[in-house]
Amino acid sequence: MTDNSALDPEDRKIVTLARSARARNGVAEGAAVRDDTGRTYVAGTVELDSLKLSALRTAVAMAVASGATSLEAAAVVTEAEVVPAEDRAAVRDLGGAGTPVLVAGVDGVVRATVPAS
Repeated sequence: MTDNSALDPEDRKIVTLARSARARNGVAEGAAVRDDTGRTYVAGTVELDSLKLSALRTAVAMAVASGATSLEAAAVVTEAEVVPAEDRAAVRDLGGAGTPVLVAGVDGVVRATVPAS
């Protein structure tokens, strides 16, 4: 478990945004990513009959659709213990293998930071 007060303020911000998206939308996960210019993109899980996307993949897609060319960091708020490989792959595709993915519980406390690789 990570002490959130030790996080960089910008990393705390994306964890807070991810947690807010999850709560506001009543979805399984919330996520936020920060691009190389400091812009943030926030999303929740998408579950339609014809389309299912994790919150993290949705946030990455929003960044790409908005013109982002790189990511600095990502955060996901989830009950899951690990971030699926396909979610980390989406972050890696835009940010590179070393892009940190902050994994927080539904209480917003960061449990781990994993590389996108």
